[in-house]
Amino acid sequence: MAKIRVLIVDDAVVIRKLLSDVLGADPEIEVAGVAANGRIALAKLADLAPDLVTLDVEMPEMNGLETLEALRKLYPLLPVVMYSTLTEAGAGTTLEALARGASDYCTKPSNSGNLDNAKQTVRDELVPRIKALCARRLAAPAQRPLPASAAALSTTTLAPKPALPAAPIKLAAARNPAGRIELLAIGCSTGGPNALDCVLTGLPANLGVPVVIVQHMPPMFTRLLAERLDGKCALDVCEAKAGMRLEPNHVYIAPGDWHMLLKREAGALVTALEQSPPENSCRPAVDVLFRSAAQLAGASTLAVVLTGMGRDGTRGAQQIYEAGGRILAQDEASSVVWGMPGFVAQSGVAEALLPLDKVAGEITRILGQSRAAGARKLA
Repeated sequence: MAKIRVLIVDDAVVIRKLLSDVLGADPEIEVAGVAANGRIALAKLADLAPDLVTLDVEMPEMNGLETLEALRKLYPLLPVVMYSTLTEAGAGTTLEALARGASDYCTKPSNSGNLDNAKQTVRDELVPRIKALCARRLAAPAQRPLPASAAALSTTTLAPKPALPAAPIKLAAARNPAGRIELLAIGCSTGGPNALDCVLTGLPANLGVPVVIVQHMPPMFTRLLAERLDGKCALDVCEAKAGMRLEPNHVYIAPGDWHMLLKREAGALVTALEQSPPENSCRPAVDVLFRSAAQLAGASTLAVVLTGMGRDGTRGAQQIYEAGGRILAQDEASSVVWGMPGFVAQSGVAEALLPLDKVAGEITRILGQSRAAGARKLA
């Protein structure tokens, strides 16, 4: 089986060595080459033909954003993982990189003084992302990233998809369209920031329900993501804090490293935060949010699972469905990684698999039906 060829781009010798050692030791990965800055990396791309590039954010001569823009013009389909420091500047630049076409990101080990811990962090955080983004190339090793001139003739989608267990997908029957929806819950991971941008900017200011979101991200990143989305959406977007009363037309994003769940106080839904153990190796976890939504809002919940690696959200979506709620999932073709929505689809609880650009419209349609039914009851 052909290995995944990775080009490592970082100006720090110690990081290049760390990544080379860990990635090179994995039987499914081969280090195709290293580069100390973006200019060197671009010069090496054609000869090395990597399947994926890890790209440092801050570099001399040509930084990560400049390199990404030049790389995307040459190789629009090549997966790129930004390798960022866990700082506000690093987080802000990483979010900008995702908006400009980076496939995913990973934060550098914070405890650089402990080599064993740093290596384990790379194994836990970076290696799974590489394999998820290159899953199709593992299955079809003859495929290599095409230059822009050839990519225009290719039917390959922007992002490779992971292999899922072979099983036919059966959509769930649509629930009563007159059912009352009080809560919109969204879960996403890899590719999620851009997916959220697409969905939230497509929703009207008078949506009529609160929106709660889990996006797998570390602290600081979630706050900057919320601020970024708030500046682009008709809805009010914030990073959630404990005890916030959910208000219609407001969006609450779970903070990094905290599970977000819901509670009822004086009849109203409010946010709660906890640092119980990670679920599905994630904190925040979609399953935690969805589980509490199933318990407290039940049939009044509309849940949406967008692009993401792994299967976080599957059990929670099943619980919402069992409680009478409705589930939508992003389709494979438009997902950066069809892990989370794919497993939800295969569980049989999704009533529709939608291209990303159709998700906001379907949410609006369902909520419109719900409002119309409520108005008829009051008439």
